[in-house]
Amino acid sequence: MKKHYDVAAYIWPAYTGDEKRSKMFWPEGYGEWQTVKNAKKNATEKPRDYVWDRQPLWGYVNEADPYVMEMEIQAAHDHGVNVFIYDWYWYDDRPFLENCLNDGYLKARNNDLVKFYIMWANHHANHMWNVDLSSEMGSEVIWSGAADFEKFKKLVDRWINKYFKHPSYYKIDGKPVFMIYTVKHFVEGIGGWENARRALDYFREETVKAGFPGLHIQATALMKSLFVNDGKLVPAEVGNLYDLLGFDSTTHYQMRDQYYMNWDYEEVIRVQAEQYQWMDDQKRLTYFPHVTLGWDTNPRYRHFRDDVTTGATPDKIERAMRQAKEYIDTHDLPAPLVVINSWNEWTETSYLEPDNLYGYGYLEAVKRVFVDQE
Repeated sequence: MKKHYDVAAYIWPAYTGDEKRSKMFWPEGYGEWQTVKNAKKNATEKPRDYVWDRQPLWGYVNEADPYVMEMEIQAAHDHGVNVFIYDWYWYDDRPFLENCLNDGYLKARNNDLVKFYIMWANHHANHMWNVDLSSEMGSEVIWSGAADFEKFKKLVDRWINKYFKHPSYYKIDGKPVFMIYTVKHFVEGIGGWENARRALDYFREETVKAGFPGLHIQATALMKSLFVNDGKLVPAEVGNLYDLLGFDSTTHYQMRDQYYMNWDYEEVIRVQAEQYQWMDDQKRLTYFPHVTLGWDTNPRYRHFRDDVTTGATPDKIERAMRQAKEYIDTHDLPAPLVVINSWNEWTETSYLEPDNLYGYGYLEAVKRVFVDQE
């Protein structure tokens, strides 16, 4: 009997022009597809032997259109991707890029085929998304991703009532799964470790009040981050994070959070295995395996950035997927979950969506491993 796997891919919800504030980054009006489409034109300051000419096989579609998302959901389902993790933003006391989820996925008539959950992308917003400003002013903060306790309560109400109650929301043991991207910003914004633990306890209590058996909270594994401890910024082990805040599990967002990735994809396979072992060595951690598909952010910059992963062919991606599958098969996890970066991070060159280079090759690799099991 074939084993079931929950294959989850992150969604970067910027491939739509429906969010009015997005035009400050992509004024042409169709979201970050502008950066993808103009990548070659914007590469005049890069070395002549560097070429980035990826194009989406489905075209520069609006992923906040439910008919587009019905097509994408069907393609994901057919290839074994059965969970989407939506990057979710709240800037300037209101949601940002939320319409991709609200108007695209939630209005798609077949969203029962692929479940979803939320990763609160609480990092700061800066000029990185604007190719005209990214090289010189990329790190300048436009909006803070932090939230104090009162704002956090507002967000909790929105997450529970707008998303957790949807029949396609992904759960483990009946508990909605919710991920926090930047624990450092969460702790700082809420006012320290004690308030952070109190806030998460409140979140759990409100989720139970809403009729769920509990809440499964994930922490993104950002080992390079500094965490607030006793009023000071100090390096912290993930185990300490568990002790202090009581997270239920962790996984990675992107291996670039751990390493400078100017190497062939063979090395990505190796370091992913290294991270799996590191997580095992922590003993107390529940870790869900992660697969990064590559790294190259040059489309977002006019100047060349030499942090580029090469050789991410479908056959190598398949090996990385099999490595993750083996981790699931050899560990007693609360769910058979593997997390992939990503469904559509085109401008980070880490995506499953079909392109002009490999067609459906990446999705076929997922299918061979998790659907057409030997």
